[in-house]
Amino acid sequence: MEWNPMLAQRLEQPLLAWFAEQSEWMNALPRLVWQETRPEFEGEITLVLFGPAKQAALSPADLAERLSDFWPTLRLDDGSPLVQQAQAVGGFLNLSLTQPYWRWRWSQGYALTHGPGDQEFKPETIVLEYSSPNTNKPLHLGHVRNNLLGDAMYRILSSLGHRVIRVQVINDRGIHICKSMLAWQKFGQGQDPRSAGVKGDHWVGQFYVEFERAFQDQVQELVGKGRTRDEAENEAPILIEAREMLQRWEQGDPEVVGLWKQMNSWVYEGFEATYQRLGIGFDRNYYESETYLLGKSLVERGLQQGLFRRDDTGAVWVDLQDRGLDSKILLRSDGTSVYITQDLGTAEQRQHDWSFDRMIYTVANEQDYHFKVLFAILDKLGFPWAARCYHLSYGMVDLPHGRMKSREGTVVDADDLMDEVQNLAAVKLAESEKLNHLSDDQKNTLALEIGLAALKFYLLKVDPTKRMVYNPVEALDLHGHTGPFVQYAHARLSSVLVRAIAEDPQESMHAIGDTYENWHATERVLLRQFSQWKPSVEAAARENNPSHVADFAYGLATAFNRFYHECPVLQESDPKARAFRLALCHQACTLLKESLGLLGISAPERM
Repeated sequence: MEWNPMLAQRLEQPLLAWFAEQSEWMNALPRLVWQETRPEFEGEITLVLFGPAKQAALSPADLAERLSDFWPTLRLDDGSPLVQQAQAVGGFLNLSLTQPYWRWRWSQGYALTHGPGDQEFKPETIVLEYSSPNTNKPLHLGHVRNNLLGDAMYRILSSLGHRVIRVQVINDRGIHICKSMLAWQKFGQGQDPRSAGVKGDHWVGQFYVEFERAFQDQVQELVGKGRTRDEAENEAPILIEAREMLQRWEQGDPEVVGLWKQMNSWVYEGFEATYQRLGIGFDRNYYESETYLLGKSLVERGLQQGLFRRDDTGAVWVDLQDRGLDSKILLRSDGTSVYITQDLGTAEQRQHDWSFDRMIYTVANEQDYHFKVLFAILDKLGFPWAARCYHLSYGMVDLPHGRMKSREGTVVDADDLMDEVQNLAAVKLAESEKLNHLSDDQKNTLALEIGLAALKFYLLKVDPTKRMVYNPVEALDLHGHTGPFVQYAHARLSSVLVRAIAEDPQESMHAIGDTYENWHATERVLLRQFSQWKPSVEAAARENNPSHVADFAYGLATAFNRFYHECPVLQESDPKARAFRLALCHQACTLLKESLGLLGISAPERM
């Protein structure tokens, strides 16, 4: 259970005060640990007894017995009891809260806005980097997880009142870019994406693969002539040409720069189409071709301050061994920069542009060490905001048949992936007779919404730190832990509410249940789930982990489905029960739509 501040005030503070009074057998205040009560036991919240019992030299059962007289003393503002039952199970004490508490909690609402009880909240300016693609290939499945994590964190942090600036640094220079450029010169036959009928980023990506094939052919030929593998790779003519092209680019050669601009424009057009379909965007683009020069100036400053050193070859290094890291090259002997050089310049530029309180980099965990080094160098340069930079590290995405490799052309392009999930969703929709009244365009739109929900939820429901396998068929399961499952619950709720209004246009959707006494167990479960909304969003923001929101959405959809089957709302004859249950449905529908929205997922009203 994500700790609920409202419940903490009602339970934890009085309990600590009670422990303070037990000085004859309790010499210090214990650290209290609370959990959500497991579904197989009665109760809503559980107090873990092991720690306090050990500190008091008691068994958990003895401590539970001593607490039995405490729980009845807890009262709500109107004098109603707070705890209905306390049941010890091993080292755990399961508490059932009273109906007056849940009625009071329901009356407080579940908005994410900050009120009088949140005086400590301070909105921050947060620079959030994600995507950051290379202009030598299209976006692929790995980029999709990156973009979805970044977009979800933007939505989550913004919902809590922070100012979030979405940025990407486009890696538009370097040897990998020159490889695609050189391959187009050699194998492109003067064609462009439009004449070839290929999306711009896919077109350029083909030539990155073509370069690798030509390179490997030349390496094999040199190995056949007696060169070692390492010698052959360094002497391959096409790689030497690419290195020369990079030097010409850095020197501003008009021909190379012109080709670079043309090919990049093809890629940007393709990227934008993919972003729009995926439903994400950015507030500012930074380009490595511009910021690497800023990084070079920082390196020069560090040299003058004695923070860096130049070796006999002319290369510049920083020694970070005193920070538990290695030495890192910052400029090569020929004066060209490395990745971390432009990252230094970009970081300083962003602080200048935004005066951020925090900066979050959404980058795969293969770069964990890189960011440790980057933050250490920024700190060494004396930037106080270096300590407020954070690497949102995430695990790679595999497919059921293995890893993806860009150079070998075995990646799953983001566009192909979206086509696949839309087509799979369309097949499922075609099996439903309920949607026969929809036009083809409406069905296509719905298929894309469901397909993207399957893709986004599947990638976001997993803790970012974990490596994962993406299975598109499993992701579309309407009965599984999936986005379409949550969407379907929302559609069902929408249908209930529409039918209720059709039956009685004056039907209230905001009853507080103050005169309805015989609550069903599933109604209490719904109310408990509602109370986890804000804590789940806050945990997602605090831990940079959108899976908390996905877990909430799935839990709420599951709780509603059980409620729907056990408490027929529209067939209810008791007007008080019907009014309260419709209010529960309205709140569940609202929170499902909001939670899906924070994940960048639409909430269809019919499926």
